[in-house]
Amino acid sequence: MSPADPSVPRADLRLRYAREGWVPLRWEDGVVVIGSSGRSSPRRDARISAVVDAPIRIESMSQRDIVETIVESFSEELVESAADGLYQQDPGLSAREVLSRGQKAWAFLGLIVLVGLVVLWPIGTVVSIVAVASVIFLASTLFKFSVALRGSRFDLVRRVSDDEIRTVRDEDLPIYSVLVPVFREAGVVGRLVANLGRLDYPAHKLEIIVLVEEEDVETREAIEASHPPENFVVVTVPKGSPQTKPRACNVGLEVARGEFLVIYDAEDAPEPDQLKKTIVAFSHASPETVVMQAALNYFNARENVLTRLFTLEYSYWFDYMLAGLDVRDLPIPLGGTSNHFRTRALRELGGWDPYNVTEDADLGIRASALGYRVGVVDSTTMEEATSAIGIFIGQRSRWIKGYMQTALVHARRPGTLIRQIGLRRFGSFALLIAGTPLTFLGVIPFSILLVASLVLAGWSIAPVFPPIVLWLSLLNFLIGNALMIYLNMMGPFKRGAFSLVGWAILNPAYWLLHSVASYKALWQLITKPHYWQKTEHGTSAFELHEDGTATPGTVAPAGSSRTGDRAVAPG
Repeated sequence: MSPADPSVPRADLRLRYAREGWVPLRWEDGVVVIGSSGRSSPRRDARISAVVDAPIRIESMSQRDIVETIVESFSEELVESAADGLYQQDPGLSAREVLSRGQKAWAFLGLIVLVGLVVLWPIGTVVSIVAVASVIFLASTLFKFSVALRGSRFDLVRRVSDDEIRTVRDEDLPIYSVLVPVFREAGVVGRLVANLGRLDYPAHKLEIIVLVEEEDVETREAIEASHPPENFVVVTVPKGSPQTKPRACNVGLEVARGEFLVIYDAEDAPEPDQLKKTIVAFSHASPETVVMQAALNYFNARENVLTRLFTLEYSYWFDYMLAGLDVRDLPIPLGGTSNHFRTRALRELGGWDPYNVTEDADLGIRASALGYRVGVVDSTTMEEATSAIGIFIGQRSRWIKGYMQTALVHARRPGTLIRQIGLRRFGSFALLIAGTPLTFLGVIPFSILLVASLVLAGWSIAPVFPPIVLWLSLLNFLIGNALMIYLNMMGPFKRGAFSLVGWAILNPAYWLLHSVASYKALWQLITKPHYWQKTEHGTSAFELHEDGTATPGTVAPAGSSRTGDRAVAPG
């Protein structure tokens, strides 16, 4: 690869260089030497010459080397744009500041009032807090139930037949970019190259951008040792803060050429025809549909109780909740993997917020504010469900903290958001995004209160907690858990996984794990709001085979990863 003369490439044209597949390298004998991955033609050469305002000579380069040259030449600009591009565009939409100035003032005032009420009216204040929390808990649960029940009546998945795929000609397909953010993933690189290498898409129109942190030398060396195909572009993400998955994805978005773009995690195994199916689905969708979500499934669902509950939760979310939200035209929190974007719209949205640890949920709300919609395509990506309680709590604490961040960000200007999306959709946002962490924070206190009321001679604590509050807590326990058990029982039906239905009865214990995670999330929101809680993957005792089946095998070495994570509304 020819190094670029620092004085030749222009920072303001760096996006154009990557997208058009050329970059100025150096002056030589009165002409500018251009590294180009595209086919040379008089028209193209004339256009490039006009841009650099000088005579040119074309030198063949791979797109991989062009991207590497751009990243090396403009690392400072990329770092700034990837970390603070959204903040500079609109500070109010970024989670860089946990609380805005106005929110800090209101929080301080609220704290003073609360302390005063506790001092002057301690029992009444506690009873009032429990009563209000109970109402929020019940409202959030009923909302999820009604939306999922509505979604169960519809199948909004865009079905793409084999005949439709066969009619798609390779020469008519657009360039497709695949972003794969990895961190300390040396152990799964071989699987990554194999899984993405099976994608049925013309190699010259498919660019797979693997995003590796600058410090992660081991993973970068493992990728090189695996001899990936020419269309694998390994991008070294320049060192910067915050070191998060969305910041890395923003770097990838800057250099991506594709008209469409999808994010996969390192352990993902998408169906080979997923990209072509998505192209067909987009061709039949409205212009407002800017995202197509593929279904997620877990190859290790039968590994233990936790993976079964994990799979039940995702089944009801993707098969019923997404459909219900779409039917009612309500904001949809996006998932972090297997989301296929119109790249233009993604850039219009400002990319991802690197300070928000559930950047996908936040992006869904911003997309809704601009009138965009989400579609679902009938293709599946196989993943690994979290199989250890400690890892699960760490993962969920990040997701719940991200929901807290998203709720705080979009509550800064509630009037503006209501004008953009309407009161009905704002209510949905409040119940789903803000209501989810509040619900989980209430699980442990409500459980303690219920047990205390039953153990301490029936209603002997009534002098402290009036019967109406205790009955409301009991109602939450019985109705809330019954509804969520029912929803999780519904989950497997569309996927035919009937053996999982009975495990839904354990959902109350699953919610207790979420409650523990929610208190960890709240503490981290206060002490280290932008900390990215990494999730270990590659620990499953199941092995995924090329035919999509999975069998118990040898446990792979655990590797710390920040991939394999997407934020659904847990529970």
